[in-house]
Amino acid sequence: MTHSPAPLRVVQWATGTIGGYALRSVHAHPGLELVGVRVHSPAKVGRDAGELAGIAPIGIAAVGTLDEVLALRPDCVLYMPLAFDADEVCALLAAGSDVVTTCGLFHHPASTEPALRERVTAACAAGGSTLHSTGSSPGFITEAVPLVLASIQRELTGIVIDEYADLSRRDSPELLFDVMGFGREQTTVSEFLAPHMLSSFGPSLRLVAEAFGLVLDDVVAHAELATARTEVRIAAGTISAGTVAAQRITVNGIRAGAPLLTFRATWYCTPDLAVEWPIGDTGWHISVRGDAPLEVDLRFAVPLERMAAVSPAFTANRAVNVVAAVCAAEPGIRSSVELPQIIPRLG
Repeated sequence: MTHSPAPLRVVQWATGTIGGYALRSVHAHPGLELVGVRVHSPAKVGRDAGELAGIAPIGIAAVGTLDEVLALRPDCVLYMPLAFDADEVCALLAAGSDVVTTCGLFHHPASTEPALRERVTAACAAGGSTLHSTGSSPGFITEAVPLVLASIQRELTGIVIDEYADLSRRDSPELLFDVMGFGREQTTVSEFLAPHMLSSFGPSLRLVAEAFGLVLDDVVAHAELATARTEVRIAAGTISAGTVAAQRITVNGIRAGAPLLTFRATWYCTPDLAVEWPIGDTGWHISVRGDAPLEVDLRFAVPLERMAAVSPAFTANRAVNVVAAVCAAEPGIRSSVELPQIIPRLG
């Protein structure tokens, strides 16, 4: 008679959009046991984890401190707060808990700020623990998918990953207008679009290139804005003619003077723009240029009205599915290249 291994003990850290979805996935996972939930709002402390996740009560009360999490001695913590806190993460790692995070600081360990990398590495050594950053974008689309598609190449001249997001049915005025800058004059939209995307996606491009044995000479990014040709009504409000209705940010990994790997995000509120941009349905298009060329579309097969409810799965589920591999990995900061192929346990 064979016996299944004991479930891995998991704490869900934060219960926002992504964290709440991850909580539900952990609770339903046959190889994981949800043993705790860390929340940041005092109003959530003491409430049942199931209630916070929008499911039936499960008998686990949310806690509000690091010490309460450490007392649970979890095998792994799914760390998904709004902001990364090195003190918290290093305390978890030093205590022997592995950490899977959707904070994108560690996709390519060599690109992580040296002082932070050294501190986290020391905590991993002290606790015999492992840290891994993952997600859908960056992560799945910039690491897992390119590595698979390149597995049938012997000559590779380039990979271009296009991400398209139609935001016209996203009923989030604060996000679209206040944070992202849609509906504004072009001159008032944040100049930090390109630097933010460079820091988020540049490490993934470096990781993939190095996996191919091809070191990038540089990673650069630039942002472009497009205005609405006519006034348009979207779920979040009105975008006037001549104001920002689309953003396109391109991150290029350069080798030998030309882009080898490219990630290009096009987020738009209408396709009726004052400039001619290729506009795709919400999802991704990957173009592989090599001796086995490919054009691949990955579309989100849900109505736009349901995207806000469904899209967290693309990020949360990969983090949940990788827990077992991270717990089995050697201590340290481990990238996608160092972990085995992620195969979900579904039954």
